[in-house]
Amino acid sequence: MAYSSYSNLSRAQLTFEYLHTNSTTHEFLFGALAELVDNSRDANATRIDIYTEKRPELRGGYMLCFLDDGTGMDPNEATHVIQFGKSSKRSPESTQIGQYGNGLKSGSMRIGKDFILFTKQGTTLTCLFLSRTFHEEEGLDEVIVPLPSWDLKTKEPLTSDPEKYAIETELIFKYSPFKNEQQLMEQFSKIESSSGTLVIIYNLKLMDNREPELDVETDHQDILMAGTLAEGVKPERRSFRAYAAVLYIDPRMRIFIQGHKVRTKRLSCCLFKPRVYKYSSTRFKTRAEQEVKKADHLAKIAEEKAREAESKRVALEARLGEDLSKDSRAILRKVQDSAMMLKRDADMKKRVLEAKQKALKEPKELNFIFGVNIEQRDLDGMFVYNCSRLIKMYEKTGPQLEGGMACGGVVGVVDVPYLVLEPTHNKQDFADAKEYRHLLKSMGEHLVQYWKDTNIAQKGIVKFWDEFGYLSASWSAPPSKELRYKRRRAMEIPLTIQCDKCLKWRTLPFQMDAVDKRYPDSWVCLMNPDSKQDRCDAPEQKQNLPCGVLKKDKQTSEDKQKELVDKIKQQQEKLEALQKTSTIKSAADVKKLPLDVSMKPTESSSQATRSSERSNTRPRSPPLPAHLKNAPSAPPPRASSQRPTRTPAPPPPKVEPSRSRAAAKPSPTAAKPVPKATAKTPPPSRSSRTPAKASSAKPAATGLRKRIIDQEDSEEEEEEEEEEEQEEDDSEEESEEEKPQTKKSKMAAAVSNRGKVVEKATPPKRGRLDEQTPQQEPDNDPKNAQKDKGLLVEVRVNKEWYTGKVIAVEANKQSIRWKVKFDYVPRSTPKDRWVFKGGDEVRLMRPPSPISQTPDTQQETERGPAPMEPDTTQPGTSREVTDSLVTMLRTMLRYFFPPAFRIPKDDVNSMTAEELVAFPLKEYFQQYESGLQSLCNSYQSRADARAKAVEEKSNSAEVKLKEADEKLQKLRTNIVALLQKVQEDIDINTDDELDAYIEDLLTKGD
Repeated sequence: MAYSSYSNLSRAQLTFEYLHTNSTTHEFLFGALAELVDNSRDANATRIDIYTEKRPELRGGYMLCFLDDGTGMDPNEATHVIQFGKSSKRSPESTQIGQYGNGLKSGSMRIGKDFILFTKQGTTLTCLFLSRTFHEEEGLDEVIVPLPSWDLKTKEPLTSDPEKYAIETELIFKYSPFKNEQQLMEQFSKIESSSGTLVIIYNLKLMDNREPELDVETDHQDILMAGTLAEGVKPERRSFRAYAAVLYIDPRMRIFIQGHKVRTKRLSCCLFKPRVYKYSSTRFKTRAEQEVKKADHLAKIAEEKAREAESKRVALEARLGEDLSKDSRAILRKVQDSAMMLKRDADMKKRVLEAKQKALKEPKELNFIFGVNIEQRDLDGMFVYNCSRLIKMYEKTGPQLEGGMACGGVVGVVDVPYLVLEPTHNKQDFADAKEYRHLLKSMGEHLVQYWKDTNIAQKGIVKFWDEFGYLSASWSAPPSKELRYKRRRAMEIPLTIQCDKCLKWRTLPFQMDAVDKRYPDSWVCLMNPDSKQDRCDAPEQKQNLPCGVLKKDKQTSEDKQKELVDKIKQQQEKLEALQKTSTIKSAADVKKLPLDVSMKPTESSSQATRSSERSNTRPRSPPLPAHLKNAPSAPPPRASSQRPTRTPAPPPPKVEPSRSRAAAKPSPTAAKPVPKATAKTPPPSRSSRTPAKASSAKPAATGLRKRIIDQEDSEEEEEEEEEEEQEEDDSEEESEEEKPQTKKSKMAAAVSNRGKVVEKATPPKRGRLDEQTPQQEPDNDPKNAQKDKGLLVEVRVNKEWYTGKVIAVEANKQSIRWKVKFDYVPRSTPKDRWVFKGGDEVRLMRPPSPISQTPDTQQETERGPAPMEPDTTQPGTSREVTDSLVTMLRTMLRYFFPPAFRIPKDDVNSMTAEELVAFPLKEYFQQYESGLQSLCNSYQSRADARAKAVEEKSNSAEVKLKEADEKLQKLRTNIVALLQKVQEDIDINTDDELDAYIEDLLTKGD
């Protein structure tokens, strides 16, 4: 059908109100600013300046300007700006960011009400003016856009309609900040390069307090999000400089904000131990299917046009016959050429369709890059780019969703092309949410593999972060700014910087004096200390990343069966819980419910609050009291050239006034004599605390530990007891099902007793052993064993160590078994496991000891007072015990440190043993207790307020219900009176009779 036949049909119109509606797609304000930066990048700009100019007479007090040196636009290309959805960048193979022809309009209208654009290309200057203020004051409904242009050299207007030019310039002078043609030309002069574009946005949108949404006063080198606090907010959500630094995966354009260069980042070059994983999948089909449908449609249209042209050619040849006149030959040749061109076009589009259909079946390949952010570990998660443009940032996946330390600090980067996932119009999300979730799930599986490949968990997570200066118990606390830690971080991540001239990225060699060095904004290759990379014509070095492979665990039939049984059991429990619930139909049912509103929070609610608080924050290390109660009294000395076993000795029990506990009862193997040491043992002295026998070592170590534990906060002990009671109830049924095996118990007992033999330096005297035996409680006493609940341990499964928590304890005469619930394990591995206490497959998670510290940390520890003379029989053992206890006490003090204490928290790290002994613990715990009490009071007051609000709401509901009943009763009475007037012999006495009568009338009426 010809286009002329559509001339009488109605057309859709675009009102100026759509300008505001279109801008609301940008919920994230920096995303609107990024739209204008994207346009500069797509225009092949090498530099963009984002700056503000003060204009007090305008709303907001300033203008926001975007100036680039891109290709610019001529008058014809500038008309595409005012066409919504018109884009010359749209193609499946395009690597440009803009695809929808909407970014400039939506982004600028989100920032302000008006914008004016100046662009230069070739010998023409073009100005485009889009103003909502103009439309509102003139009362216009259609969108009118003045678009005058001038000659670059003569500055004369390029127009064939002087009247139109006069109207356009008059509107610009009236409603823009520039009141004459000279001021317009001054704006064009800011474009110093041969081509480029300047966009000025003014009459900015304001917040409720009449202040602009963008803060340019707090930091004169940045553009900040107004009203956003620095704490608890990702820097990219608050600072546009930080957001622009990671906006592109491979930055090739220099970005200046307020005249200062943005230090753009290549994220893969800013991570510790980066590794790339190849990923391919046939799952991503939505975008490819759309392209196939579009190509199929175009191929059919082209084929129809070619068929129609061919039929015209055949008909014309038949009509002309043997007419060989000049005009006839010209007409025939024209028709033949047209038919041939359309046939070629149809064949080409058919081949394009076949290629896209073939590509639809092929798997899509992506590169996942993972690395550890050792500069600021709380800034972790996945960064998802689309055609090199950042779409989503800090997306948690895999173990990171659980909030534990597993995979904490790891950053993932992926660049997704358009054919795999299509972004939304505001470029802050993806159009197909289902396929995006699949992408995150796949990244989570590869993240687990990366965590295994780096062996961080196997070597110790706490030890790993301590090495880079993360000494605080808070996960979000920044690393230490001491020079040795800064150098340690700088050694692992080489500095990568971009040349201001050739825009190539250069990796600088590590230099000790270059740590914290500020490099100039105009850094060039000539400044590179590397002689191979100190000139711009040198090729850019590619980042050589090790390639990892995802190793999927194969599930056996037994594992699948067990997993299926667990799922069925969970669903049955949910079904039983739903069946127990009662349906509430009236206020009377509500009164029957066992709802006791007390003025104090219940024990379960307070415990749930504590557990939720612990799950929301990532602890740096396990709670210290558990380690104090379970740490060995002294590290086992080397009995020979062999290394000591990794199996920990049974922990000495905690001594309290209410419960008297002695050291563990020695096993029969421990009573056997051990060969005597070659050196003669001197008598014990004050300067030597190292015992010659384990029987004398345990009371000494226990006494010292008793002094530390007795000073713990009573509130913390109550919390632990409540947790133990709750976990005891949860695991009661599970522990009854798991029956201990006699052989394994004996083996575990033998393993647990092995460490005691090593600790004996000389054979114990049988008389002393017999005297002490009645006073000792057995180590596997159920009362003592239950204290092991809540311990944080590591368990070896399939030759790999996984962190977990003891949730149940089973004790008998031979051994003790722990049930450990893992923080994270692969799908094929059960989430919990029974292990024997003291076995080779389990070990305690401990805070870093002086033995595992770096040389720098050991030097800091040795700065204290001169140690006392050790025993000559076992050199270094007494010093190790003292240093270990001092380190534990420091960790405990830092962990429970009350705010606003008179001694600074950082001073605890440098305190000597003598200063720690004189530490005002009573005042310390009093202040801690008062702070904890105030926190509990706030929770109680909040609970009281909620209870009062619920009670008021319930009373209000009862009043409304009573009023509704009265109205219904009155209505029934009126209906009966009305029926009796119509029909005098009617006899209705009850409400049920009235309802039945009305229903009968309605049925008869139908």
